[in-house]
Amino acid sequence: MRKTFVSWDDAEADREWKCLSLLATHAPGIAPRPISREFDGDAPVVVMERLVGDPLPLEPATDEQIEALGRTLRRVYAVPLAWIKEAGLPERRFGPTVIADALRDAVARPSDLRECVDPDLVRRAIDGASAHLATSDAVPLPRLTAMGIADLNPANVLWDGTNCRLVDFEDGGLTEPAFELADHVEHIASRMASVYDPQGLVAAVGLSGEETNRFEDYRLLWAIFWLTMLLPGNGAFARNPRGTIEAQADHVQELLIYRERDRTVTGPAARNNRSGN
Repeated sequence: MRKTFVSWDDAEADREWKCLSLLATHAPGIAPRPISREFDGDAPVVVMERLVGDPLPLEPATDEQIEALGRTLRRVYAVPLAWIKEAGLPERRFGPTVIADALRDAVARPSDLRECVDPDLVRRAIDGASAHLATSDAVPLPRLTAMGIADLNPANVLWDGTNCRLVDFEDGGLTEPAFELADHVEHIASRMASVYDPQGLVAAVGLSGEETNRFEDYRLLWAIFWLTMLLPGNGAFARNPRGTIEAQADHVQELLIYRERDRTVTGPAARNNRSGN
């Protein structure tokens, strides 16, 4: 299969090649085997093995599929960090060290909400997100401990009836498992269809208790990310049905309420300690 990239922005072709090469060596069989790098005119091309399987449908994954996906992701996260660094793989796009600043910029940007079905609801969610991002313990201390795919849109998970294999590593790179899993369950395509059961996927991957706490913190950040992506003027607003941003605003507010209850029970100091801040 030939994958042609439209530009050199963010080194997508390089990321894809390095991720696939690392997996071919350390976790063979769960991603396409890279064959060659070429050019189509000025566009970079990665030639890779074609995999067997069908994309996960936009419906709740079965327990068998979640268990299989957990096994696959464990193999991705187990690629030795020394080899990842030696390969020169950079941090994934919107990675742990940059997402907080990116979100603060996004929620501070003026938005014309008149196209929304319920502008007041969306505004309350944006204001709540902005207030959360201004708190001292909003973001866990970033860790770069593993390699991740970054985009686990269900279309990028191939199911053959027994195993899950992964495609599309153009945004992949250094990350941490808790950050990745939060991204996966909050991806708008998977969340709106309830494809990934959050706790089921966390259990299938085998996150520790401390990592699970970080996962919950990161879930709120990724929910805010999609809230900003769905704002009028952005491509995701036009691509999704009317009412999608309102559903996302409700979701963000629910997570903010959960977070505030958690803070009340444990206290900011406890949360800082458990998150590594």
